[in-house]
Amino acid sequence: MKSERMWDRMAANWDKPGAGLSENDTRIIEKARKYLNLGSIVVDYGCATGSITLELAKTVKEVHGVDFSEKMIAIATRKAGESKVKNAFFTHGTIFNEKFKNESIDVLLALKILPLLEDLPQVLNRINSLLKPGGVFISLSHCLGENKLISLPVNAGVFLLSKTGILPNVNSFSVSKLTDAIILAGFQATEVTTISGSMLRKVLITAKKDTRNPSAA
Repeated sequence: MKSERMWDRMAANWDKPGAGLSENDTRIIEKARKYLNLGSIVVDYGCATGSITLELAKTVKEVHGVDFSEKMIAIATRKAGESKVKNAFFTHGTIFNEKFKNESIDVLLALKILPLLEDLPQVLNRINSLLKPGGVFISLSHCLGENKLISLPVNAGVFLLSKTGILPNVNSFSVSKLTDAIILAGFQATEVTTISGSMLRKVLITAKKDTRNPSAA
């Protein structure tokens, strides 16, 4: 991604000293564990420094953290070694890495990364192809297009900052448009929860691979 250098610069200060998992992190972990067991294989796409990845590793067969920031992955790998976690593996890159095989994943998480993608439909189709029949996709995304009164000035600011390299490119979409994109990629949206509490609304979507109408990917 074009913004890899920016995320590399942020990596050293990503984990705040003494800070644990956030309320949203805990909510996501609890939701994911409803679909997991000791035989599960999980992918955490956009794993950053691996805090959620390592927490999920406690109750699954193996979990793979993927991030396009090389320095984020280096920190995550170090944390796994320090914690003596043997079933968490970290990859610098994207989920298009050939190590990930079709229909090999039980649960795939994409947390705060979907708005940053240059080709969202392509990635959603790839996620669909990686999941086993009935596999679960969990995403958390900022929806800049949800509130028009806020989205116009925010989008303008994000556009200017992305042009200067201070922020990455961010796509603006509403909850309904994101949900529709996920369904179009061959999923059944089983739960859609909007999370308020800040100027930028977030949406937590849980979706199952729809074996009745699989993605064309």
